[in-house]
Amino acid sequence: MYDFEFAEPSMTTFSLIRQTWAALNKATEIRLAKIGLTPEKTAVLWACRDYPGSLTPAEISRMLFRENQTIAGLLNRMEREGLVKRVPKRKGHPFTEVRLTERGEELCGPGVEIMKQVIVSILGDMPAKRHVELQDLLKEVRDRALETFYVEPGKPFGGAKKPIEVRW
Repeated sequence: MYDFEFAEPSMTTFSLIRQTWAALNKATEIRLAKIGLTPEKTAVLWACRDYPGSLTPAEISRMLFRENQTIAGLLNRMEREGLVKRVPKRKGHPFTEVRLTERGEELCGPGVEIMKQVIVSILGDMPAKRHVELQDLLKEVRDRALETFYVEPGKPFGGAKKPIEVRW
């Protein structure tokens, strides 16, 4: 990977953000492949296991910032693999709830453990103050990007009124 520096500082920043995401995703992808998961599948399993309340495909789409049809395809593959099942939320109600199967629950633990190892190895020794600074900068960039297509960041749905507890 090249360490580009452009004459325009915003291009260098943009390049670094893209490279950082690609490197983080590849680091998790390589490790998760050993147990038959991808970062996206692990994110769905993790959300279904730890997010307070039930999740619909549309909510998963918003959580992972993916298009609805992308999540529908992902959930179809995960159902065929026996990782999740979609069940009607209420009789006669058009929304479905995504739930982990026994196999999904079994793979979720090792998948989350791999994610934890990657996260801790890359970000774990960063001081809390630097995390807050980086989060503030990233939120600013994210919010400006969302403004370009008229989307505002919203508060999480369901039961997430405080920081979400994650079972490591």
